[in-house]
Formats: sequence, C-alpha cells, structure tokens
Amino acid sequence: MGEFQVHRVRFFGLVPAGVRCIAYQPRGTRLALARTDGTVEVYNFAANYFQEKVIPGHEARSVESLCWAAGARLFGAGLGGDITEYDLAGLSVGRGVDGGGGPVWSMVANGTGTQLAIGCEDGSVKIFQVVAEGIQFERNLDRRKGRVLCLSWHPSDTHIVAGSIDFFRVIDVASGQTVQRIMVNHHVEKAKRECVVWAIALLSSGTAVSADSFGRVQFWDWQQGTLAESCAVSTSAVLSLAVSEKEDSIVVGTSTGATLQLQLLPVRLGGLEKQWVRTKVFQFHSHDVRAVAHSPTALISGGLDAQLVIRPLMEKMQKKNYDAVLRKFIFPHRRLVSCARKARLLLFQFSQYLELWRLGSTEETGKDGEVLPLCRMPEHLLQLKSKGPEHIYCSSVSPCGTWLGYSTASRFQLYRVHCDGDGVSLSKVPKVPKLLPPAYQLQFSAGSDSLFVASARGSVHVFQLLEPGGCKHLHTLRPPSGCSEAVYLLAPSADGRWLAAVSGDWAIHIYNLKCFKHHCVVPRYDCAVSALAIHPTTNNLVIAYSDQQLSEFSIPEKQYTGWSRAVQSRGLHRLWLERDSPITHITFNPKNASHILLHDTFLLCVLDKSLPLPDDGAILMNQSTLKQLPETARKRQLHAFKICKKFQPLLFMDLLDKNCLVVVERPIMDFKTQLPQPVQQKKFGT
Repeated sequence: MGEFQVHRVRFFGLVPAGVRCIAYQPRGTRLALARTDGTVEVYNFAANYFQEKVIPGHEARSVESLCWAAGARLFGAGLGGDITEYDLAGLSVGRGVDGGGGPVWSMVANGTGTQLAIGCEDGSVKIFQVVAEGIQFERNLDRRKGRVLCLSWHPSDTHIVAGSIDFFRVIDVASGQTVQRIMVNHHVEKAKRECVVWAIALLSSGTAVSADSFGRVQFWDWQQGTLAESCAVSTSAVLSLAVSEKEDSIVVGTSTGATLQLQLLPVRLGGLEKQWVRTKVFQFHSHDVRAVAHSPTALISGGLDAQLVIRPLMEKMQKKNYDAVLRKFIFPHRRLVSCARKARLLLFQFSQYLELWRLGSTEETGKDGEVLPLCRMPEHLLQLKSKGPEHIYCSSVSPCGTWLGYSTASRFQLYRVHCDGDGVSLSKVPKVPKLLPPAYQLQFSAGSDSLFVASARGSVHVFQLLEPGGCKHLHTLRPPSGCSEAVYLLAPSADGRWLAAVSGDWAIHIYNLKCFKHHCVVPRYDCAVSALAIHPTTNNLVIAYSDQQLSEFSIPEKQYTGWSRAVQSRGLHRLWLERDSPITHITFNPKNASHILLHDTFLLCVLDKSLPLPDDGAILMNQSTLKQLPETARKRQLHAFKICKKFQPLLFMDLLDKNCLVVVERPIMDFKTQLPQPVQQKKFGT
C-alpha cells in the first residue's frame, strides 16, 4: 500500500442518536427515519440504500411519528404538538400546523395518502386533509380519556383503530363515533399494573393486532370484541409493530433488542385454516427497538442503539444477489470531520458544538505496523458552541487552520482562528454577507483564500477571505438549466480554477472559478454520488457512486478518461460491488500520481491506476497474502486495489503530507457504553 506514518485518532466522542421512528414509502423506494434528537434521514433503497438526505434536528422539536402521504411528501409529528411537512428538496423543515390536541404521539396516513390521522395527549383523534399547500384541519373524531399512543387505518379507509393505556377502540370515520372499545386485560384476573398498547394494526380481514407492554402480540375480532389469538413473544414490552402489504407477515420490536417475525401459516399442510406463528427471532440490537417496518422483501428495524438494520427475507428473493445481504447502518454517510492539513488540526462536528484538536507528534521512526511513542500528546484546543436550539448542518476548517465556519438552519458563522504559542483563540468575522441560509456544505479552497458555500436550488456562493479577518461575496454559481435540489457535495481543484458541485438530483456541475462560469455537466449516472475529488495535477474528477462504481472525468477535455472507460468496459470486482458501505472521502497520494486513496466505514483503499484491475477470480483483499509470497509470485498477484481493513469503523481519512496519514475511528463499544442501560436479558448459564 505504500508506507505512511498513520495518526490513529480515537478521541472523536461522537454518540449517534437512537432511532425513534421509521416510515417506509408505500410502493416506493425510500425509507424515512427520525432520531431521538429530532434529526430526519431519508435512505434511498434504489440507490443502494444510500442516506441521500439529512435534515438536522432541533432541541425543541421531537419527532414521535413519521409518515409518507400523497406519494413522496413526508410529514412528521411530535410532542411539540405540531404536524410538519419536510422540504426534501431544500433539506429543511417546511410548513407546520398546530395539531390542537397537545403533544402528538402517533400519526398515520390513509391508504390513498389524502388524509392524516393524529393521536393526541388529550385523547382525541383528529383528521387532516393533505392539500397542495400543506395540510388543513378537517374534523375531530370521538374523544375519550387517555392519550392515543398508536393509530392504524383500515385498508378501506372506513375505520381507524386507536391504542391507549389498557384499551384500544375502533372509530367509524364517516360518523366519527367509537363503535368498539376493547380492554386488552379484561381476561386477566386482578391485573396489578397498567398495560400500554404501544402499537396496533387493523387488517382487511377484520382483525385488529395489538402489541403491548406485557410482551404480547394479540389478535382481536374487533367487530365482536373478542380475543382470537394471543402470542407471548417477549418477557418485556413489545414496542413496535408493522404488517406486510399482503397481510401475511408481521414484524415486531421489543425492549430487549429482539426483532421477531410472525407469519400467517396453515394449521395443516394444504388446509384452509390458518393461524399466526412466530417463525423468526433476530437479536440485532442491544437496546429498545422503537421502530420497525415491513418492505416487500425485508424486515427493517431501528433501535435506541442507533442502528438501522435491514434484514432481507430470503424466501422473497428471486436469486442470491446483493439485495440478499444483511445491512446495518450506524454512522452517517457524510463527513463530520474536517482537517487543516498544514496546521495538523482536526475539527469534529457534534449536533450543537464543534471541537478543534491538534494532533500529537513523534520523533521516532519504525517498521511497518509498529506503534511509535508520542513526544507530544493530542491537544483539545477549543470547543465552540452553537447558540440556540438548532443543530449544526455543516462545518469546515481551512487547510491553513486559520479559518473556521459552520451553519445552522438560520445562521452562518465564520471565525478567524488565532494561534498564540500553545494557546488558541477565536474572533468572529463581522458583517458576513447575508445570504439565504442554511449552508448545506462548506469547503475552503486549497490556498485558504476562498470559501465555497453550498446552498439551495443547486447554487454555490463564493466568498473571498480577507486579511486580517473579513470576507466578501464574489459570485453565486448556478446551474444553467436550474435545479430544485440543494447542493450536498463540493470539490475544489488545488490550482483554484475548478469547482465540482453535486445537487440532490445527482447532477454534477463543473464551474470555472477564473471567470465564474458554468463549464460543463458530467454525463448523468442513475445513482447517487457519495464522494468526489479533483486530482491536483491532472484536474481529473474522480467520482464514487453509492452502488460502488468509480469513474474518472477529465475536466479540461469534458469527457471520461481512458482509464474510466476501461473500468466501465471491464467491470469492477464482484466483492467490491457487493460492499454495503458507500465511499465517503477521496484524496490523492502526492508521492504517486496514479494512486487514489478512498475509504468507507470498513476499509481504506489505495487504488493504483498503473496496475491491472482484478477479475472476479482474483483475491480482492490480498495484502496479507502478498506479504508472505516471494517477489516473483507477488508480482503475478498484484492488482489495482490495495485494501486495508485495520481501521474500523472509519469516519475520516486524509493525507497531512506525502508521508503522513490521519484516520479517525469511532469504536462502537466506546459509544455504546454511553447509552442508557438496556433491559437486562437472562443469559444461558447465569
């Protein structure tokens, strides 16, 4: 792989927020997820499960429920009492309407996506109509005492079932009256504690399915008000429930971290009589599974351990392919770390503050794999807190380490960093030009004399940085054909001539910074861009897509390079394409112009363009094997991919200079120790 002195950083104290609720888009390809800090994320299953959109949270905004309506419109509701529509093009919180019933615990859309029902703290169920301008209140349904914790529409949209504490009720939508009230503990003698109905579903067969705090999944004939079946699936609470589109499979999540599947199966082979049977149990989570969803081909779960797990149903797969892989997502598919190479500083982004660290140093040298003693320890220089309840969208530090910027939903802040010996101080840059916030991405130029601010509708603002501490707006770059999506990735060239910008419609626009004009558009590829960078000497743009494809585009010549065309004709290694973690950063080796360095969460790769691409019969991750072979045999097995899996989970990687590499890891157990204690489970033999 070449020899680098590696700074292995493990003091990034990131603790990802737990998953509070998820919503799978009906007959669509997207999954929306809300975390306990109010952050909303959208994963695109068609784009290889890429986290294509992130709307940062807000300290005063909780999200208890998410749902899709009217096709691709996303709504959220929470304990603030508002119903909010999210602007997925502008990556922001859009219009909001007061629910009128106090905190909103649950929300669900009807089958046609034209109406929303919300369950409120005051015991009311309210209907809102989805209109072009947002939503508008339609009417109240029958109100009863007790907060409404969960809701479900009948597939015919004629009835709604509402779950509360100790009971649930069925409401006729047309009349607004309760037609059935069922006590979930009426058959239990002397129930000493209340039973919370955490989740509920109303099936087309006339069956109501409830999940409760006693660890039961119960099946009711709601018209007769009788219990048909009861399955004790857990020794603790069942917190979430989702039904498949065909209503023959149910997935539930429990407070022990277990996810279970129940299926409607014949009692006898070939018989007509069927019953619900617990068929599969999965222990993918360590904490509460607060949210589940059931896609046509997978069981999806989200837990307070911050994991999103997508477990494919093998019986639904036509063949064993990439879609049949179990996937786990914990860390975001975007960078939360930026590096000042020349000053050897790292900037860590948290939800409401930034941390600036100086890397340690050593005067020793050693062999490959040796750990060198430090003569200077890493130093925490400062913490910069963002004022107000809004979470930080993006942040960046300049390569020279003297500029620092960040943005929230309503404010963009720029600071000058002053290093006085071992001390560091900040001074806020006054009179920053007022532009429509937020900034979705910040990127300093290689010479630290310009700042590029990604904005809405595909535009990029260019600022000139002035001494001793000021800035001036030079130009706003816009795509010639217009764009409704925000820019989420930027890549400037080292010579200050070019800038590549990627918007939410996956178009890559190249701008000439010398004349501030649009240069060209990279030919459209039908997949999301996960990372890109411009080579410092050739000005070739290297692009990584979420389906693991790689391409190289010559900016001066406005066409793909010969190497890129060879990659497309030959194809990449099967194991490379089957990876489930997208490339999040690309850089280049100053010692060798043919070396491209890239990484995802689980591997660091040096791609050597001077070597042949491996075919599917070659060993892709062969570095340990090559070290044991003699020189002649080693040359026969050399190929372009040099892969290291030593650093995991890998959140950031960059070259400080031609001999020095910095990697930032966040071991999962390090942040799991900071999570609340999970429900204790009985272990065999203890």
